[in-house]
Amino acid sequence: MSGAAMKRRGLCLVLVAPSGAGKTSVSRALLGREPELSLSVSATTRAARPGELEGVHYHFRTVEEFEAMEAAGLLLESAHVYGRRYGTPREPVERALAEGRDVLFDVDWQGHLLLRAAMPEDVVGVFLLPPSIGELERRLRARGQDSEEEIVRRMGKARDDASHWREFDHVLVNSVFEETVETVAAILHAARTARARNPWLGDFVAGMG
Repeated sequence: MSGAAMKRRGLCLVLVAPSGAGKTSVSRALLGREPELSLSVSATTRAARPGELEGVHYHFRTVEEFEAMEAAGLLLESAHVYGRRYGTPREPVERALAEGRDVLFDVDWQGHLLLRAAMPEDVVGVFLLPPSIGELERRLRARGQDSEEEIVRRMGKARDDASHWREFDHVLVNSVFEETVETVAAILHAARTARARNPWLGDFVAGMG
């Protein structure tokens, strides 16, 4: 059987964590080491910031354009965040999966539930927890970007986010960054071998006589 005939179906790796738990760093490390993994590019109604490029950082859309996409079923999931709209375009994800490429999603727990509802056979959910609530607060303060009021708000939201850990296939405590990256990569590699991802297996085994 040729390599083309043995092509697997891609998967959706959804990485979720409370703010400050290390999701962005883990995502960057994974993208740097996994050539078959690409980051899903969201659509948003917010304006582009300096240096941001259309189709690279986001798909920038007007509110009217975004709502038209939503009404036409062109988004896998969508959400309101701080007065702006964000969503995942359906077509690029479905094309990637059909071509055997995996897609990494940077969404919250609600986005994970919506993606799982839209593509139940394709989503692998990983939830990252901080080593402790005290360490999470230390990381937020170390950024030096937020006011005391904002830190208090983020800590409250982090506690709420953490309560949704039961909704995920895999839950990791991000104590040692390198170990976390290795474990998430192992989850990704294992998911690629799932029977449902490899429709060629039936013919392959039948050909063994």
